[in-house]
Amino acid sequence: MNVIRDFVIDAYTFVFARKIFYKFNRVLHILSGRGIGILNYKNIKVSGEYHFLNSLKFRCPSDCVTVFDVGANRGNYSSMIRAVFPRAHIYSFEPHPKTFVELNKAAQVKGFHAHNYAVGECKAKLKLYDYAGDAGCGSEHASMFQDVIETIHKGAAQSFNVDVITIDAFVKEHQIESINLLKIDTEGNELNVLKGASECIRRNMIDMIHFEFNEMNVVSRVFMKDFFDLLQNFKFYRMLSDGLVPLVYTPLTCEIFAYQNVVAIRDVF
Repeated sequence: MNVIRDFVIDAYTFVFARKIFYKFNRVLHILSGRGIGILNYKNIKVSGEYHFLNSLKFRCPSDCVTVFDVGANRGNYSSMIRAVFPRAHIYSFEPHPKTFVELNKAAQVKGFHAHNYAVGECKAKLKLYDYAGDAGCGSEHASMFQDVIETIHKGAAQSFNVDVITIDAFVKEHQIESINLLKIDTEGNELNVLKGASECIRRNMIDMIHFEFNEMNVVSRVFMKDFFDLLQNFKFYRMLSDGLVPLVYTPLTCEIFAYQNVVAIRDVF
């Protein structure tokens, strides 16, 4: 099998690794990225989130699960969890003062807990950045990193002072015994969220972690390797529209700084 693989690679390289085929190879590169779960952000069915959340019914036979939605924005993810698990304990965190108003409205309708905090590595007061002059309810791009707005999205940034808490402290304060699913969508701050949950991770209190990895990690200077190093008792998967595929660490296949959904599942879960 290896001989055939090497022959195909050598033959392709000999024929197509030429300047005349460069644009053709760029198109193949983009298309193959979509095929392995990169840049599939059109909707929750294409991204795989719809299938993943519904598959949780089989992983969690009891619908009385505990879910943390960090970077909840207006509460769409929390609302989807509520639809799958009517009796779930859902804790949603959103630091943006304008966006939190909408999250709190959704929480009252759907029956989950909304908290106006950023989540990070340690308790602090920091700045959250969003587009300047935005008269709406806040954008989905709001980040703890100014360059997410100004460099990646080419906008002018304004800042909001926000309170930062840790998952470890919140769990201890609220006497939460376990987290079945921790979802993190914090525009580059995902690793810091997990560092602030190091005690929960050490004590095997978190079963599954769903996070995004994208170009914001260039700004925060975070590699996929950092997640693998921190979550050594977890197996990693990349999300596709119809399920999860194992993600074994190699720089070529993992250090892709473009939108993708990654799920880490604790080994013994």
